[in-house]
Amino acid sequence: MAVDEHQRARFASELMERIGETVGQKAQASTIFSDPVEREGVTVIPVAAARFGFGAGSGADPGKRQEGDGGGGGGALSPAGYIELKDGRSRFVPIVHPFRMLALVCAAVVAGMAVARPLATKPRSSALPWR
Repeated sequence: MAVDEHQRARFASELMERIGETVGQKAQASTIFSDPVEREGVTVIPVAAARFGFGAGSGADPGKRQEGDGGGGGGALSPAGYIELKDGRSRFVPIVHPFRMLALVCAAVVAGMAVARPLATKPRSSALPWR
């Protein structure tokens, strides 16, 4: 039984809405900020970085009598650091990821080489040598 375009669009819209609601339930402040921990006058609030994504789609090939719908979503949390509250002051202390730092150093070296190489090479004359 063929599904018309209006039904297909309504299905995709409803699917996106359901996925969005599910993701929205997970994307709360408690997902990012954990319960504070207090010791010896210092309060620490763990902080995470959250990434969420979702999508849906549908398609049909009437010539082959094929139809399809689908969707999905996902998310990831990773520690980002913590907020330290001490003596009436606050500060964010990031967690340094060794692999990210290595990638940053490698990117800086490659960028430096890309800039330095053209500066180090001698410009060529535009005149042909046999003239």
